[in-house]
Amino acid sequence: MYKPDFTKREVIVFRQFKRKGWALFACLGREVVISVLSVATLSATSAASVSNQVWHSDTTRTTKEIWLGDVGVTGSRAPLPQSQAARMVTVLSHDDIAQAAVQSVNDLLKLAIGVDVRQRGAFGYQTDISIRGGTQEQITVLLNGINICDPQTGHNVMDLPCQLDEIIRVEVLEGPAGRAYGTASLVGAINIVTSSGEGHKANGERRPMMGDLNLECGSFGYAKAALITQSSSSSLKTHQQFSSSYQRSDGYSRSKTGALNTGHSGSKAFYQGRFDSEHLTVWWHAGLSDRGWGSGTFYATPRWQADEQYEHTTKLFTSLQAETRTGAVHIRPAVYWNQYRDRYEGYHNRPDLMKYNHNRCDIIGVNLNSYFDWKAGRTAIGAEMRNEDLVSGNLGEPLSRQTSTYSRGINRTNLSAHLEHNVLLRRLTVSAGMIATKSSWSNAGWKIFPGIDVSYLLPMPDDSPSSIKLFASYNTSLRLPSFTEMYYKLQGYDADPHLKPEEMDALEAGAQIVTPALQAKTTVWYHHGHNMIDWIMDTRKGDAAVWQSINHTRINATGFEVSADVNLQQLLSILIPPSSLLRLQTLRLSYSYIIQDKSHEEGIVSQYALEYLRHKLVATLNTSIGRRLSLTLNARWQDRVGSYTTFSGDVCDYKPYALVDARLQWQTQRCTLYAEVNNLFDNRHYVDYGNVPQPGIWLVGGVKYHLPF
Repeated sequence: MYKPDFTKREVIVFRQFKRKGWALFACLGREVVISVLSVATLSATSAASVSNQVWHSDTTRTTKEIWLGDVGVTGSRAPLPQSQAARMVTVLSHDDIAQAAVQSVNDLLKLAIGVDVRQRGAFGYQTDISIRGGTQEQITVLLNGINICDPQTGHNVMDLPCQLDEIIRVEVLEGPAGRAYGTASLVGAINIVTSSGEGHKANGERRPMMGDLNLECGSFGYAKAALITQSSSSSLKTHQQFSSSYQRSDGYSRSKTGALNTGHSGSKAFYQGRFDSEHLTVWWHAGLSDRGWGSGTFYATPRWQADEQYEHTTKLFTSLQAETRTGAVHIRPAVYWNQYRDRYEGYHNRPDLMKYNHNRCDIIGVNLNSYFDWKAGRTAIGAEMRNEDLVSGNLGEPLSRQTSTYSRGINRTNLSAHLEHNVLLRRLTVSAGMIATKSSWSNAGWKIFPGIDVSYLLPMPDDSPSSIKLFASYNTSLRLPSFTEMYYKLQGYDADPHLKPEEMDALEAGAQIVTPALQAKTTVWYHHGHNMIDWIMDTRKGDAAVWQSINHTRINATGFEVSADVNLQQLLSILIPPSSLLRLQTLRLSYSYIIQDKSHEEGIVSQYALEYLRHKLVATLNTSIGRRLSLTLNARWQDRVGSYTTFSGDVCDYKPYALVDARLQWQTQRCTLYAEVNNLFDNRHYVDYGNVPQPGIWLVGGVKYHLPF
């Protein structure tokens, strides 16, 4: 990534670090930015910068990871140093991923306080992810900065081609992110950043090749095998990485006929690389995800009580990105093509009872982002064109050329252009801009959505090791309806092809404090939504009731979040000496509360928009036992607003529930052994979706081995 030159500006001094060992970097004549990443800390990283260098510190010290160099933020179009970021971004770091008792990114996101993960199946098979009370359709999911959302539906957006071990961080931007990621990010965005295959060092020398083998097995016939290899060439200035995996399970429940109906199997393959030269950096990726799973009662209704549903998806991901490293104007172009194939079976292996529904969606996108520095600050300008083409057996308008598989379809092209300016002062950062958008699907002209972010670092005594940052923002965004929301008309569903786009205005304000023993933040936010899209059912119609897609006139939501990351090792150093066998390392606590002004009408059941987490509490405790053994406990309690109708016709409210997960890990330089327990106390009575049974306790054991190439 291009390293900006700030020699003409005053270097920002991190007071809390000035007497540390790495303060000698101040004599290098360039700016050095030092930051800390953790779940509870709002941090700044680059959406596309998969080559950021990481200096790992001793895990027994306060600073878990030290990032050196100018690191760009995802909260703005132009990369900014961490010290001058105006938009706050929550980061789940590589260490957080390694320690968590999870097998998928979906499970990992449950630890992010502002994220709602509603999972129909285990291991991330069919999961809806939303942010701050929104729906799964209202967020943008990116892979290395590339939008991978499927305009057909948001249900399967997390069918990722990469392994969990390849992910170096997951960035969550809460609130409308139109200026940074396009208008589809109505209530937020999630960027998944993978390792770029830089190779590893051993005994001070860089290894040209390395590899990691991962084997797992567990309850309900679960098994997984994964391989990751990397290669590096200093002469060709290239770094490459390839991974592949296979995963399967028998499933945890049976249908009324006695057949297993929640099993799954699937394969993944992912290739990525990077080329570095003095003037240009180029990086690329290509991936495949192919998997099928028993959907049980995932989409059943009181009118259609099918319990042997099945779905199979095949997804292809490709992208090519570049960035100039010299010159007054820095240009970052990207081109990508993603293809999503989906086969839905209402009755598994019984097309005579219900015809299979096939969908194929091709997305081609081209975008250009550029930025330049001048006396007034840093300015970014760019544009994107994205074409979405769907052919289907059920969705869209009738095709002129029909086949036995595809008889309908729809095509739309979305255009956008953005302009952003950043004023960078010693303690104050102001980032303001707008995005203009137009779609061929709508007859409306160009629409503009503005936004502004402000952050201010409070002055502290010169010898203070602490910092306090205040931040506030106002942002707007828009989202076009998905093709499923517009056209799905099967088995108790009746979609409306004339839905209006959703629009969102959002206000946010908060504070962040960093001390040697505590990192904490609090945020208050307000969302004003227009034409919000939802599926509702009028149960007063009895057997004639169906799910209908509609536009709510408006939905206003207010919420607050508070989180704290406590360094127990430092606080308890007097009571628990470092030589103790059991050492408490970190405790992370976070809580969120949401309330909407639109209540449920009598007899009306909402499927998404009005079913949100009013309360969510997450706690994570990291401990070490001796030199090589560690134990992580994750606890989550949540209370959802809304109700569902049982197959017998009873309307039930969602009830609060709590789950606890644990991971025990033994690690050497080359080998890691671990055991994970999900739903430790075997809670089998919780409901995340009506009429979808959830698994009880789930055990997983595994080994990771570093291959000595």
